[in-house]
Order: sequence, then C-alpha cells, then structure tokens
Amino acid sequence: MSERNDVNNKNDSAHPQLIRLILADDDYFIRESLKVLLGLGSDISVTGTASNGQEALALLEAGTPADVVLMDIRMPECDGVEGTRRIKVRFPEIQVLMLTTFDDDEYIIQALQNGASGYLLKNVPPERIIQGIKTVHNGDMLIHPDIARKLAGLLRPAAIPLTQNPIEAYGLTRMELAVAEAISEGLSNKEIAAKLFLSEGTVKNYVTDILGKLSLRDRTQIAIFMLKK
Repeated sequence: MSERNDVNNKNDSAHPQLIRLILADDDYFIRESLKVLLGLGSDISVTGTASNGQEALALLEAGTPADVVLMDIRMPECDGVEGTRRIKVRFPEIQVLMLTTFDDDEYIIQALQNGASGYLLKNVPPERIIQGIKTVHNGDMLIHPDIARKLAGLLRPAAIPLTQNPIEAYGLTRMELAVAEAISEGLSNKEIAAKLFLSEGTVKNYVTDILGKLSLRDRTQIAIFMLKK
C-alpha cells in the first residue's frame, strides 16, 4: 500500500497543477470552441460551462471546482459585469478574466471595479488567452494594452491638486510608487522585477505594502487608483 502511495505522489509531483476553469459565454459555438481549444493543453481543465454570469455562479455554488472564470461581458439575464460582482462577493479567491469582442468603456471600468483580474479582447491569438488565464491564476493583473491606454485617459482627471501626490498623501516610497505605476500598466510581478531590477519576492513585498498604505483589496484596485491619480 505504501509503495502505491509513493508512486502516486511521484506522479502527482511530476505534473504541474491543473488550472480549473469555468467558461461563461452566451454564444454556444464560441463556448464549445474555447472548451476544445483550452482542453488541448495539459495544464488547464475546463470543469464547467455557462451561458451567463448567474449560471457560472450557480456552478460554483453547486461545488464545481474552479480557480478562474473566463467570462464574456455581454450576456443576457446576467452579464459579465454583474456576474463578476456576484462571484467575487461569494468566492473572492476565484479570479475572473473578461473575454469579449466589445471594448466598451463603461463595461471595462465596471468589470474592473467589480473585481475582475483582467480583460482580453476575443481577437487575440489563442495562446494569448491561455497565457492570460495563467497570468491571472498567478495573482497578476492582465489588461489588453489598447484598453490600458483607454483606461488611463478615462480615469485621469483633467487637473489634480498637488496635495494628492501619492507619495505625499499616502506615504508611498518612490519605489512603491514605481511598482504601483507598473501595475497600472498591466505588468506582472516578473515583468516589474525585470523593469526595476528587483527580485519577484521583493516586488510581492512592495505590493503588500502598497495595498496596506492605500487600504486597497487587490492589484486591480491599485491600477484603478493609480490611473485616477
């Protein structure tokens, strides 16, 4: 019996942990195509599919295992924006990645404010979607470059009093500010480490300190905060 357990443990350690994924899209063809596409890899397992945000939440409440929910924004009955809010209220540990053909300004901001970890357009290559799932699963934020630029324009006020400087008003160090700015650009911890010549562990420590000083919940809120300021 012990030899069998040893073999099983070795086999488990030899394979990377599967990312369990729920797909939510009202287009049956897109939903099933993505299911097949993502199922071709060895590290993503599609555990359930839904046609709107409420159905995705129902799957989670019924016990369907998931680490990430890949969800369209525009769906009937319960769209991705509202679906994200409901999922994050009940299951804050689950990452939600928005995937859509629409780059609608209002939807983008609302989805991020509701706790979405990232946003991709459906015209990106399949490998980019797969990488995006892995990115948000690792706790990093992911925003399509075109959308990041648009967010900066939408959220940045026309004039900002000098007293609102994040260093002066919130006690951020210059390195913490640099990390926060990099997060607002959609960079991962690895990319920030390379840009600022830091270790990934140091970047994670900075992110924790920034969240504490700004009284924010996650990286998405840091990005929105920086784009506003």
